[in-house]
Amino acid sequence: MPISYADFEKVDIRVGKIIKVEDFPEARKPVYKLIIDFGPEIGIKKSSVQIVDLYSKKDLEGILVMGVVNFPPKQIGPFISEVLTVGVASEEGKVVLVRPDKNAKLGSKLF
Repeated sequence: MPISYADFEKVDIRVGKIIKVEDFPEARKPVYKLIIDFGPEIGIKKSSVQIVDLYSKKDLEGILVMGVVNFPPKQIGPFISEVLTVGVASEEGKVVLVRPDKNAKLGSKLF
C-alpha cells in the first residue's frame, strides 16, 4: 500500500548513541535495556531490544543506532520503552541493528 511523503515525514527517526546497556531478566524473551543519547533536542531515551543473540553488551556501548523517537512509550513488564530502535532481519530471522556511519551527527533525522 503506497503512502505519501507527508506520511513518511510523520515518523521521526533519529541517530542516537548507546550510552548504557543492561540485562532485562524480567522480560519473557531475552532482551537488553538500552539507554540512548539522541542529542540535545531529543535527549536521553530508553529502549528494549531483542538482540541478545547477535550482540554482547560490550559490543553495543558507544555505537550509533537509529530510533523512532515519536511513538508513544510502551510498557514492557516493569520497563517503559520510549523509542523503537530500528533493525532488520538477518537470514536466520534475528534482529540486526540499522547503524548509521560514524560520521552521522547525533540527533540528526532520517530523510
